Amino acid sequence: MIQLHYYPGNANLIPHILLRELDIPFELVKVDRDHGAQRSAAYLALNPNGTIPVLVDGDLVLYETAAICLHLADRALVDGRSDQALAPALGTPERAHFYKWMAWMTNTLQAMLIHYFYPERMVAEGNAAGAAEVKEAAQARIGLLLEHLERQLASHGEPWLLGKRYTALDPYAFVLCRWTRGFSGPAAAPARTRPLLGAHLQRMLARPAVQAAIASEGLQPPLV
Repeated sequence: MIQLHYYPGNANLIPHILLRELDIPFELVKVDRDHGAQRSAAYLALNPNGTIPVLVDGDLVLYETAAICLHLADRALVDGRSDQALAPALGTPERAHFYKWMAWMTNTLQAMLIHYFYPERMVAEGNAAGAAEVKEAAQARIGLLLEHLERQLASHGEPWLLGKRYTALDPYAFVLCRWTRGFSGPAAAPARTRPLLGAHLQRMLARPAVQAAIASEGLQPPLV
């Protein structure tokens, strides 16, 4: 059985939702991040970066959220369940845009969110003023990136990021937007305050797979 190593509300929530969307049997394995379990020898043997999540599928061990999502998105196609496919067909322009947005999610928006939440990593130890500047600059940049998502939804007027079809990109956007729920001040407002993104988040919250993942991870309001 697949194992998903997780910590509540982390990036693991994205593949967690996908597993439930695909109705694939899996086991959640909590990584006690509060006590540094992600730095234990056992966990580092799975992921030498010490980051969460990790997906274990038999002899296959995957880390990096985007890689896990791409693997899961391909499962339905490989298994012949095209009705449950979470990515467009291979070789199509839609698939190319799917790759583009997946790379954007992890390399652009998620990376900037990491700078926001861990600004001290970008400055010398003890440089509190520098960390504060990094945090403020990251929040402002995230605001621009959220507008990019808003424009994408406006470009086609359909409910999901790529259009009419729900894909693995939608849980990815949902979780990253969820991370902005505590934003305040002039730099950037939470994703939920944007009309189209806010509506997208509500559509995501209405999906049974999302509700089940949130309940299983024990997440509490505000959810977005």
